[in-house]
Amino acid sequence: MIEVHHLNESRSRRITWMLEELGLPYEVINYQRDPATRLAPPELEAVHPLGKAPVIRDDGQVFFESGAIIEYLVRRYGNGRFAPAIDTPDYNRYLQFLHYAEGSAMLPLMLKLYVSRLGEAGVPLQPRIQSELKNHLGFLEGELAQRDYLVGNALSGADVQMSFVAQVAVRGGRDAYPNLARFVDMIEARPAYQKAVAKNGV
Repeated sequence: MIEVHHLNESRSRRITWMLEELGLPYEVINYQRDPATRLAPPELEAVHPLGKAPVIRDDGQVFFESGAIIEYLVRRYGNGRFAPAIDTPDYNRYLQFLHYAEGSAMLPLMLKLYVSRLGEAGVPLQPRIQSELKNHLGFLEGELAQRDYLVGNALSGADVQMSFVAQVAVRGGRDAYPNLARFVDMIEARPAYQKAVAKNGV
């Protein structure tokens, strides 16, 4: 059985959702953030030296990095679902969005979070952060203007991986990014998503 090391209020929600979409049995080991520092507990370092979540263990192998985990799960267990056929233009698009979520899109969101904790000291950085947010979220808003999913006509691992970015984006206001808001509403209405949240929380 697949073992999921799940940190509360983290991006590991994407992994439990992907497992529910695949219909796979899994066991969740829950960890709680330190209420003062908001950091993961040191026990996670026993699973992987980085001490981060999500991490999964499957067939004795430990996998870290959410994009790689989703790519592995879809490749091994998807049976042709949740990813386009390889060597097609859609597959190239799928890979780009799968890695774009953490490689680029999350950076301005994380900077906004951390810099906001600096108070006045962070004010000089805000214009650049807001510019990058507008750039990345505007790009995603445009990509979803004429489509329901980021790739093809059905949910893929790229949508699952991008979900956290979209959810954080619309949390700050739905009106600015209506296509992202529609995307969030659609994914959160999926039975597998709701089952993952009901079983494992956020």
